[in-house]
Formats: sequence, C-alpha cells, structure tokens
Amino acid sequence: MPTTETAILGGGCFWCVEAAIKQLQGVESVRSGYMGGRTANPTYQQVCSGKSGHVEVAEVTFDPAVITFSDLLHVFFTLHDPTTLNRQGNDMGEQYRSVIFYRDEAQKKTAEDVIAELTRDKVFADPIVTAVEPASTFYVAEDYHQDYFANNPNQSYCAYVVAPKVKKIREKYAQRLKA
Repeated sequence: MPTTETAILGGGCFWCVEAAIKQLQGVESVRSGYMGGRTANPTYQQVCSGKSGHVEVAEVTFDPAVITFSDLLHVFFTLHDPTTLNRQGNDMGEQYRSVIFYRDEAQKKTAEDVIAELTRDKVFADPIVTAVEPASTFYVAEDYHQDYFANNPNQSYCAYVVAPKVKKIREKYAQRLKA
C-alpha cells in the first residue's frame, strides 16, 4: 500500500495554495502547475490568457497517516473563496476557478462529502461552486513559480494577497503546522 497520496487543488492563484498548504504536517511536497485544459505543455502566459482552458493548481503529495484527504480539503476551503465562480479576489477567469481534481473514486466521494458537510453546516453564506472533476494531465509550472512566496515574500502580490492567506492557515491550523 502506498505511503503517500496526491491531491490536485485549484483555488485561485497557485502561489497562494502552494504557500499555505506546504506548511502543514504530513504534506511532503507541493508543486505549482496546470490541469484541465486543451493545450499540451501550456505556458504561464497561455494559462493566464484564459484561452488554454487550464486551471492554476497545486499538486500536493501527502502522508494520509498524518493528514487525511478530508483534512486537506478543509484547509483548502479555508484558504480560498469557494463561492465565486471563475474568480478569487482580483484574479478573474476560468484559470482561477475553484476545483478539486480527483485521482480515484475515493477522492471524488470525499470531496463531495466535504462540500455537502460545509453546505449543510452553512459555513459559507453563498453556495459552494467548487467543481469536482477527474484529474487529467498535470503540467508542472515554470521553475520560477515553484516556492514563489518563499522566494519573493516582498513582491507586492505576495505581501498583500499570499501572506494574509498563509497567516490565516497558520492561525486556524496552528496545531497542524510543521515544526
């Protein structure tokens, strides 16, 4: 039985998802990339144009004995707004949509169950629009996108958009952070 699993999560800019998720215990690696589009080997410019159909995603490799897929999804839903269609803050377009790309039927069921739970518990004032779709080819983003927040903490987008999301996860999930 494998000791790690992979989750593919799209919640707006991949810099935010990567930076917030990678600080959790049980997360072994996070890679920024693209999924769900029509173009093979898309570039950042093609994805940002909205013409390729891809979503900016984070590929998360995690140890399910330390953090479950369900726990990871609860963090994911905390760090972005799953009620805005094709938008996260000022980032607009299909490439910024909220989506969980499942790798097997168990992940699909878990994603649907977490969305149903959050809906039932009225965690958000508006309906959740997060898509649950089968995973397709994952394309790793260009090298400069990897660890972007860690490498560019003073860049304005990082300071004003990424940093508050990272802080929110640190505060809400303090007990789950890596030492």
